[in-house]
Amino acid sequence: MSGLLRICTAGSVDDGKSTLIGRMLHDSQSVFEDQVHSVRNASKNRGAGPIDFSLFTDGLKAEREQGITIDVAYRYFATARRKFILADTPGHEQYTRNMATGASTADVAILLVDARQGVKAQSRRHARIARLLGISDFVLAVNKMDLVDFDRDVFDGICDDFEEILGGARFHAIPLSALHGDNVITSSDRTPWFEGPSLLEYLETVDVTRDLTALPFRFPVQLVARPNDEFRGYAGQVASGTIRVGDQVVAWPSGRTARVKRIVTYDGDLELAFAPMSVTLALDDEIDISRGDLLALQQGEGGRGKGEGLSQETGIRRKEEAPTVGQRFEAEVVWMDERPLDPARVYLLKHTSRTCTAEVSHTLLLNQIGTVTVSTARPLVFDPYEANRATGSFILIDPATQFTAGAGMIVGAARDGAAAGARGPVSAAERLALAARHAGSDAEAIEAVRKALEEMLS
Repeated sequence: MSGLLRICTAGSVDDGKSTLIGRMLHDSQSVFEDQVHSVRNASKNRGAGPIDFSLFTDGLKAEREQGITIDVAYRYFATARRKFILADTPGHEQYTRNMATGASTADVAILLVDARQGVKAQSRRHARIARLLGISDFVLAVNKMDLVDFDRDVFDGICDDFEEILGGARFHAIPLSALHGDNVITSSDRTPWFEGPSLLEYLETVDVTRDLTALPFRFPVQLVARPNDEFRGYAGQVASGTIRVGDQVVAWPSGRTARVKRIVTYDGDLELAFAPMSVTLALDDEIDISRGDLLALQQGEGGRGKGEGLSQETGIRRKEEAPTVGQRFEAEVVWMDERPLDPARVYLLKHTSRTCTAEVSHTLLLNQIGTVTVSTARPLVFDPYEANRATGSFILIDPATQFTAGAGMIVGAARDGAAAGARGPVSAAERLALAARHAGSDAEAIEAVRKALEEMLS
């Protein structure tokens, strides 16, 4: 079980997300006395009773005036069993893009539903966004149960609705009242029919460990370090997997290989590096590598034998898989710009450490989610988002305003099979790289490249 849990709230407007978080912070004694005093005074001004718990997170003036959450509010708190980073995200449809921002780094999503209103369209939208962003653990918090006399039938009906929405995901349903504290910190006497843990008890014990070292090795190059003529290194952060001195790596998209000679850090050289460490890799061959390229382990080779690596946390052996190299792929995109996505426009696409121009197949409106085909001017090296968040995600930027217009999750290479060369014939270098990528060993790669060269020269 991880010692740090990242949480986000989701749901429709006025379902009580900020009140729930404020109640949890207050009852777990995670707010300072001066904050409590300030909120008590503000609560009197609003006529909200002794204390308005939503004010612990709704910090913007506009939020307090309108009684809604606009921006993502991050709060850190801890109990004796765990540490938490909690993102209170907006429920209003106009600010769906901010909800996607808060959910992008979360391990668990708390989906709030007003017991009187049931499941709304915005609740479904937030649930879908959270699933697209790779969240597999959900808390279905059926709030305001005090207003329906803690009716079990109401609770069960909402649970049945959400079971269809969250197909395949794990979710723990809790009947609660954020205003009165029922089932928030401790179990409530007013729900004798509910035998599960309270919200805080569940969050303290849920296991959402993500072992990045169990994934194939991925190292997006951020900088080529050349301090003098005796050293050339490639700096970046290990996005996933592990790497050792002596391992053979492939530089994508070129497909050229070399062995790791040194793993350099500020504190000295290492024999082993793993995600999410930031290191500089020095290779035994000065191959052409630049910012935006990606290093992966060679299949069938490497210091650990036959393309397998060892998870640092679980000790489970894993199979190294090559990434996909292509200029056309399908993706789920959440559109965040008030100006609709225009297929006739060219956008900037930022993926890992590479930025290039891109076109998108069809239009999307603000807060709309859709499956699109993306065509890029340069080859990208990627994995499906469900397999690797780091290499499966990207953002689309409006080149005129530099506004982040969309967030995308890669599904896979385009179905038409055009993994590369979306804007014209595939270059000779790309054809050779693709031929080598599918080889299982050096010998097979050499033979594949030889045949490709013969075809190009004949």
